[in-house]
Amino acid sequence: MNVNEVKALADAMRAEIAKGVVGQTDTVDLMLTAMLAGGHILLEGPPGTAKTFLAQCFARTLGLEFGRIQFTPDLMPGDIIGANLFNFQTSAFTLTKGPIFCELLLADEINRTPPKTQAALLEAMQERNVTIDGKSHPLSPRFTVVATQNPIEQQGTYPLPEAQLDRFLFKQTLKYPSPEEERAIVAAHGSRTGNPSPEALGIGVVGGAKEIAGAIEAVSAIRLADQIVGYVVALIRATRETPDLETGASPRSGAMLAAAARARAALEGRDYVIPDDIKALALPALRHRVIPSPAAEIEGRLVDETLTALIDRIEAPR
Repeated sequence: MNVNEVKALADAMRAEIAKGVVGQTDTVDLMLTAMLAGGHILLEGPPGTAKTFLAQCFARTLGLEFGRIQFTPDLMPGDIIGANLFNFQTSAFTLTKGPIFCELLLADEINRTPPKTQAALLEAMQERNVTIDGKSHPLSPRFTVVATQNPIEQQGTYPLPEAQLDRFLFKQTLKYPSPEEERAIVAAHGSRTGNPSPEALGIGVVGGAKEIAGAIEAVSAIRLADQIVGYVVALIRATRETPDLETGASPRSGAMLAAAARARAALEGRDYVIPDDIKALALPALRHRVIPSPAAEIEGRLVDETLTALIDRIEAPR
């Protein structure tokens, strides 16, 4: 598959998802970028902004095996990865796989469960593998986590551990739709009862395992010039030097940002990365990997504002 075919696949996905989800095109692009770059995505936003339904539609368009875990305060690690259960008929232990054994996992309201249970996802997200009773079980090479969380200010939420946040390639913040988009949502869905499935809305399959593998192969051939590498490094190092951030981005952040930029270039039909790819992805790729300084928090300076100022200040190569 070449980059033009990757772009055509992305266009077809956007068109299908638009049959059920109004707006959110930026989020769809980030989800596809994350998958092609081998990463995962965290969606944060208030209830009712189509986070769950968007993940279902995304899985449908690529024919992915869909799994969902509703995170609750009493959820245990075994509820996610599964367990070996004793079978009295055969007098042997039998593996009962958890919902994590799928291709696209929706971790719904991930911050409503304690950190111990959240940590059950770490190995799966990093290595696409889970260990049960000392035995490793591989997951699909296409395994991707789409996690949703409510704003941390809401009651009953736990902050995600920093090690787990670092496993997410992107953190996308969803906002309420514009007045025009909200009118379209009410007009399209207000006459229906219940929550229709993607299939019921006519959302079709436009790709599969072959297309995903071809797109990933195309991404691996995208050129990353030395000037772009230097631009990424300058941006990452700037996050460690600003007084508004107590903890800046790690070297792994830069490598993941560059990988994501290559995927975005392919989605745009280019076989090379340009500075605009880095600029477009830097905020969702870094906002969850940095920690504001106490002074910035006291003065109410948000992480997004600090990062946006850095992105604007660092000179991009020409």
